[in-house]
Amino acid sequence: MTSPHVRTGRSLAAVLALALGLAALPASAQQGGAAGQKPVKLGIILFLTGAAAEPFGIPSKNAADLFIQAMNAGTLPKPYDKPGFGSAKIEVRYVDEAGPTQNVVTEFRNLVQRDGVEVAFGVISSGNCYAVAPIAEELKTLTVFHDCGTPRLFEERDFKWVFRPSPTGTMDSVAAARYLLRKNPKLASYAGINQNYAFGQDSWNDFVLAMKALAPNATAAKDLFPKLFAGEYGAEISTLLTTNAPVFHTSFWDGDFESFVTQANARGLPRRMTMLAALGEAQMFRLGNRLPDGSILGARGPHGLFARDTELNRWFQTNYTKKFGTPPTYPAYHAAQGLLGLKAAYDKAAAAKKGARPNTEEVAAAFTNLEFDGPSSKIRMALGKGHQAISETAYGVYKFNAATGKGEIVDVVRYPAECVNPPANMKAEEWLKAGMPGAKCD
Repeated sequence: MTSPHVRTGRSLAAVLALALGLAALPASAQQGGAAGQKPVKLGIILFLTGAAAEPFGIPSKNAADLFIQAMNAGTLPKPYDKPGFGSAKIEVRYVDEAGPTQNVVTEFRNLVQRDGVEVAFGVISSGNCYAVAPIAEELKTLTVFHDCGTPRLFEERDFKWVFRPSPTGTMDSVAAARYLLRKNPKLASYAGINQNYAFGQDSWNDFVLAMKALAPNATAAKDLFPKLFAGEYGAEISTLLTTNAPVFHTSFWDGDFESFVTQANARGLPRRMTMLAALGEAQMFRLGNRLPDGSILGARGPHGLFARDTELNRWFQTNYTKKFGTPPTYPAYHAAQGLLGLKAAYDKAAAAKKGARPNTEEVAAAFTNLEFDGPSSKIRMALGKGHQAISETAYGVYKFNAATGKGEIVDVVRYPAECVNPPANMKAEEWLKAGMPGAKCD
């Protein structure tokens, strides 16, 4: 199989050539749909350059290209086999998320006001989601965030135009705590190293609160918050090595995760502590045998090797791997999931109009409280007054198989959506502090 690094490099080159123009989709994708309908202009914002591009932006773009091409051709498995968004073809323009947040806001405005896109999609960084969301409301632009995880986005204000078909990081933290204590019910202490911005802080806070609810006698021995994209973690690794905790939690992602793992290996940290990496699945194939055996990994949902065996998932796994030379990881699943949710909303709104092309306000109404099948599980827009998704999730232990040269996930445990997500009438932090009342884990 071609190296994922080689294939990613080719993908990145293609992205750079197309970032300011239309995606390389078939000619039919640039034309009207049924009965001469004008195409849906979709603006997609992803990390196309920088440290977050290869592990997150490029897999998201690869999945978007794969699914949009299949959607336009009407070749997805049921129930997504009707062409386009509500029969209208999809026309795509990509924008690079790299750079300061203000640049992302400016590019979002340009997509809407200059380029005339009617739907915006993507955004990986929680900080960028925070900044873009109020602009989407101001411009009355249907906007679907496919990845960013901070729970506060839909807890601090209501939105009409903004949706997130992927669960929040609260789910990841609660499931991580439950899985850790299942493996080590007598755990006395733990540590954490997370990036110092909204998502990293929220991930650690939720994890600590979940641990307090489930194991009140276990203590947080150390919490470390290096700067986002710091790249150098010698001091933090030294601090972790001096603790007595047998495990540490991290929500690191992008180049930070790979740099940290490389430096931790060199210092012998994996021999001293088990790593619980809530987002670790995204880079397991890239890291291979550099990722320590025994690490506990999450995938921000039951994605990748955690995904259920369905026709849609088999289609995704087979076609993605064939086209890009590596299996899809959770960023690719999130992109696919978001686009399927958007298609389901368009199709529902179009059906209500007996096939006529719906406007974005009608699509937003159809998206609210929507339930649809993702490539790995059922998705329910159950929080944030119907704008925020919940789903089941899973955790497992990483093991590198030297015989096959591939990483594997063993000891997988699944958690129902109602076990690891707060109810609609409570904020995540309030639910955790109250001891997760109403959680249904059977």
